[in-house]
Amino acid sequence: MAESPSPAGFRTGASASSDPERPGFGSIQLAVVIPTLNERENVGPMFAGLDKALAGIAWEAIFVDDDSPDGTAVAVRELGQRDPRARILQRVGRRGLSSACIEGILSTAAPFVAVSDGDMQHDETVLPRMLALAQTGRFDIVIGSRNIEGGSMGDFAANRVWLSNMGSRISNFVCKCRVSDPMSGYFLVTQEFFQSVARRLTGTGFKILVDLLASAERPVRVAEVPYHFRARRMGVSKLEVNVELEYLFLLVDKFAGGVIPTRFVVFVLVGSLGFVLHMAVLAALHFESRASFAAAQTIATFTAMTFNFLLNNAVTFRDRQLRGWRMLHGLLVFYAACSLGALVNVSFADFLLKAGLAWYLAGICGLAITSVWNYAVNTVLTWRRDRPV
Repeated sequence: MAESPSPAGFRTGASASSDPERPGFGSIQLAVVIPTLNERENVGPMFAGLDKALAGIAWEAIFVDDDSPDGTAVAVRELGQRDPRARILQRVGRRGLSSACIEGILSTAAPFVAVSDGDMQHDETVLPRMLALAQTGRFDIVIGSRNIEGGSMGDFAANRVWLSNMGSRISNFVCKCRVSDPMSGYFLVTQEFFQSVARRLTGTGFKILVDLLASAERPVRVAEVPYHFRARRMGVSKLEVNVELEYLFLLVDKFAGGVIPTRFVVFVLVGSLGFVLHMAVLAALHFESRASFAAAQTIATFTAMTFNFLLNNAVTFRDRQLRGWRMLHGLLVFYAACSLGALVNVSFADFLLKAGLAWYLAGICGLAITSVWNYAVNTVLTWRRDRPV
């Protein structure tokens, strides 16, 4: 039977992947997913580095670009015209490293998928070794580690090293295995394992590896390969406060097991900090400054409420953050909602106390009710989803 027509530049049949003239065509064994944002200058050098490191391996590179204004997607398309192993997945209207990695992995038929940053700080020469370990069938994920013998953090600043190490220690509490570098953004995963956890992934933040390890329902089979973290050659680092906030949300989601909304958990944590601040201000004014209890309590209440609003605006509802005059309007709505919540708290706790419940249980139930009330009302009124920002 004659072979069916195939797209230009591709061959069909068993011999396609072994064609020495067109390496990497045919049956793709490895896909390298590269999330990008303003990495146009790195596209060509990174692809060339992969081409050299993966000689003899059928591979493709999937650049998942968050609609970079510098034309990263255009550069990948131009490259793809010359070499179809370069693919572009351009996302419009959404951003995020973890979600980009997830979409990139889901877009390929390759049985093995590596994730590597687009800033060329990950050493592509260790990919063949990572792939060889995964192909043995004994591992679900092979991690490029900076924290085992033979690896290093490179020229990371001391504060970045401390932050990474602290994040690693915290991450191991939620992961289904112990690894030396759970904060690594450089790893290779089998498509089979990824498909088994894909629907449980949070998809938020910048640490997709932690999400993968924590979402498994069984112990994850992991191998680690050392590599030296390289200094960025071009472009600007995207590490900022939002990265740490997204990481916080990911950890909260995994600790909560997906049962309690992550945003609600963070809202309660912020409220707990506000309670501590309230008591500190009350004690300082009433005992140190000799203010009347009523005056001290009033000032402490509004201080804590203002603190809670500002922190919730910056962290809990950062994706709906209020600015300018809308922020002032939101603060007034927050005051009103939380004041009514306090009345609900007192009334409900008093009802339970009169019904025979122990005072401390009545107090806890009152706090629980007001927490849910404040979260629900402020989500709908103060930080409603359709509010323009």
